[in-house]
Amino acid sequence: MRFTIVTPSYNGAAFIERTIASVAAQRGAFEVEHVVVDGGSTDGTVEILRRHPGLRWISEPDRGQSDALNKGFRMASGDVLAWLNADDVYEPGALEAVAGVLGPGGRRWCFGECRIVDEDDREVRRAISWYKNRRSRRWSLGRLLGGNFVPQPAVFFRRDLLDEVGGLREAYHLAMDYDLWLRFARAAEPGFLAQPLAAFRWHGASKSGSRYVRMAWECFGIARAQARAGERLHLAHHALHLGALVAAYGALDGVGAVSAWAGRRWRGGAGASPP
Repeated sequence: MRFTIVTPSYNGAAFIERTIASVAAQRGAFEVEHVVVDGGSTDGTVEILRRHPGLRWISEPDRGQSDALNKGFRMASGDVLAWLNADDVYEPGALEAVAGVLGPGGRRWCFGECRIVDEDDREVRRAISWYKNRRSRRWSLGRLLGGNFVPQPAVFFRRDLLDEVGGLREAYHLAMDYDLWLRFARAAEPGFLAQPLAAFRWHGASKSGSRYVRMAWECFGIARAQARAGERLHLAHHALHLGALVAAYGALDGVGAVSAWAGRRWRGGAGASPP
């Protein structure tokens, strides 16, 4: 088995060394290719990449994260793919655990638990991790339409599944992963590993840390776009989940996110932004 891990990067010098190290530390009966697609960083990221001869990398302007990831997947030589952002890390033994699930005759995609850590690698927001883990153990497509609980850094999938459903859609800038999970779920049932596979880094400059309200609304728009006849009830659950999520993150951050939720008018179409 050969893994290809794609890391999109732009001015990620503060954390990317830890990301690279977490991939390089994976051991098992498999090969690992790490591809970094950098958007033309000016903060020293490229100098860091040059220090790691085992990496495959490019640095050039792109049209955003989805475009960068699609480039990386086209470059990939592995039969199992994943992406790990330039501020996230894999847990020790993650790929070995995944290899046991996605091997010959196994699942076509899988995901596991994901811790949330701060800039200093200290675990934070344990209640949110617990909640997502609980929902993950009760997997169904309907529950996924009712809210995105699949942690992106802890997802792995076979190349043939990505080829079947198509790449990431560039129209989405914050919840492109959720759109892909829903398409995966139509094609194949995932496996769930009840162990931490990755750690997501929460910090002020991260997309989720600074724009989680917009991301939550983009998720809701994606669910509306993908729900079929007979699945609309799950959208009501998604709306309730969205309200609870925004309120929870707002309480954690001490911001007026609840007001943003309450003042938002439902509009048609995927990816509509809040006011």
